[in-house]
Amino acid sequence: MTNKFSPSRRAVLAATAAAVPIVAIPLLKPARADGLEGIELQHYKPVFFDDAQWLFILAACDRLIPAEGRGPGALETNVPVFIDQQLHTGLGSDIYLQGPHQPDAPSTLGFQIPYAPQDVYRIGIKLSQQVSQQQHGKPFEQLEAKDKDALLTALQKNGVDFAALGETSMKPSQFFGQLLGDTKNGYLADPMYGGNKDMKAWVAIGFPGARAAYTEWVDQHNVKYPLGPVSLSGKRA
Repeated sequence: MTNKFSPSRRAVLAATAAAVPIVAIPLLKPARADGLEGIELQHYKPVFFDDAQWLFILAACDRLIPAEGRGPGALETNVPVFIDQQLHTGLGSDIYLQGPHQPDAPSTLGFQIPYAPQDVYRIGIKLSQQVSQQQHGKPFEQLEAKDKDALLTALQKNGVDFAALGETSMKPSQFFGQLLGDTKNGYLADPMYGGNKDMKAWVAIGFPGARAAYTEWVDQHNVKYPLGPVSLSGKRA
């Protein structure tokens, strides 16, 4: 996949963290639950996705941020848990969905489809699996890595035709954009939202997290900050 999150793109994650305070990522819903920060992915039972959808999400996240290179992957950091929790707790409930919609409008004009994020995932996963079956005779999660990347790239570049499958209101790239954006948010958000398990992503990019003060470091120029990240709940990496 041309633009997947490979090890060579860890700098993109670091740049994202530098540009936006991670503890203030917008649109996050208060998807907090007892034990959510410490849960193991293999023991997690999704509350939004059904079993088939969950397999797709696991496989897609694994290709968008693979467990290779010097940083952890999406599965190591519980990114699918974050996405599932966000959708379950009403992500996008504040989005205006009434028409008229302009499909070719620039992204700065916001959503131009009549679907909330929950519907984007339901429809996008269903159609992506149909494409996978048509092209390979098996579901997405059973494909070889190169074939998964190729299908994700086709979604990103509108290289598959959702309209031919009966969906005329949403482009493949809109589904891919929602999935990629939520994957990045889950990777970099505070662990209380379900992703970034053990602050592994913050450790990888050198982000200090939600430390309350840095006054003792203000005058120490050109000195690398030596302390690890702290989560909003006070846990330390």
